[in-house]
Amino acid sequence: MKKAVRSAIAGIGAAIIAAPLSSTGALAQAGGSDAFNLPEDVSFIMEQVQEPNQRRATARVNGNIITGTDIDHRLALILSAQNVELAPEDVATLRLQVLRNLIDETLQIQEAAAQDMEVTAEEVNASYERFAVESRGMSVAEMDAYLASVGSSSRSIKRQIQGELAWERLLRRNVAPFVNVSEGEVTDLWERLQESRGTTEYRLGEIFLSANSANNEQVRANAQQIIAQLRQGGSFVAYARQYSEASSAIVGGDLGWIQLEQLQQPQLEAAAAQMTPGQLVGPLEIPGGYSILLMIDQRQIGMADPRDAVLSLKQISYVFEPGTTPAEAERQGAAFIAAVQGMNGCGSADAQAAAVGATTVDNDQITARQLPEALQGVLLQLNVGQVTPPFGDLSDGIRVLMLCGRDDPQETAGPSIPQIMAQLEDERINRRAQRYLRDLRRDAVIEYN
Repeated sequence: MKKAVRSAIAGIGAAIIAAPLSSTGALAQAGGSDAFNLPEDVSFIMEQVQEPNQRRATARVNGNIITGTDIDHRLALILSAQNVELAPEDVATLRLQVLRNLIDETLQIQEAAAQDMEVTAEEVNASYERFAVESRGMSVAEMDAYLASVGSSSRSIKRQIQGELAWERLLRRNVAPFVNVSEGEVTDLWERLQESRGTTEYRLGEIFLSANSANNEQVRANAQQIIAQLRQGGSFVAYARQYSEASSAIVGGDLGWIQLEQLQQPQLEAAAAQMTPGQLVGPLEIPGGYSILLMIDQRQIGMADPRDAVLSLKQISYVFEPGTTPAEAERQGAAFIAAVQGMNGCGSADAQAAAVGATTVDNDQITARQLPEALQGVLLQLNVGQVTPPFGDLSDGIRVLMLCGRDDPQETAGPSIPQIMAQLEDERINRRAQRYLRDLRRDAVIEYN
């Protein structure tokens, strides 16, 4: 089975609660209105045209009803995962997006059933139980209770699972077998990658919103709202899953490790070339809509990344007693720092820490990139036995990290030929999946209430 098809079901486990799954969207094609021969001055026959935000968010899709409860439970699930409180108008926009996602899920489930690939209740329940136990460490009853506590239900997640399983089956039978990548294409790309050894590749996240001449300004405003919410602490993965119309939405917008030319959009290439890890830019106007980019990480192709070094660390902490005055905390902190600076390596650190009332914790298998960015550079400059500058505050105490050992990473050869082939297949399956879902929408009979 090709990677793109596998990813459709793999996403069910890890991120349903943190970032609810949304169906893969179709990229709208940019185009004018010439084919419709529209007049410049449009006069509506009716005095009032109902605004989308005023419509009751329920629908009948080819005879299957999406109820207000369905939307409420999915919306509650999404809102529970947000780190920021959304404004009422943002919640209204999100509610409409939830309806669109539920429509897509319904179309996928219906299509699978029509092609004798219906997902059974037993399969859905087994996937739900597996998710609860393996990803959340809960029993099914505990998961049910948690969902109820946030205003959602197990039915909402099971519906997502059913949609994902149905879509995975459809892609596996109707799309993946007809995607071909030649050995020549793969070999050419592999040779180009070898020639680019030592150059930078990027791990990017993208949220794509389709737009056309009729809704361009509204889509741009929506993109700006999303960026504002992300900068206030919103989850990029959650917003990508819920709003992005690119095929990467199913994996939280993660494009994986790529070179800039693979973006195939000059605007995106130019922006990404100037970005640093953690930086967010956009909305960037590209053919067909707007993109929001997040620079997740960067690395040198085929070269060892120092941040992949496996470190052996000892954390030495000093906690202030409740009620300690700032002056007394400053005195105790100074004594702790002096003691730490006088330590003679990791071998005697436990005893020396205990002598001044400090505690120690060891971790012998942590990579530098797993640590906060502020600590990464400091630790990679230390010799064994040295410590970081102290950090912390009066409420949490102060601490240092002592470097007890380091295993430097080995250089890598970059992606293998099978990995390159899988990536190209993945991209082509995703493009065909977008067209497939677009066709399902076009042929559907959808009645709004």
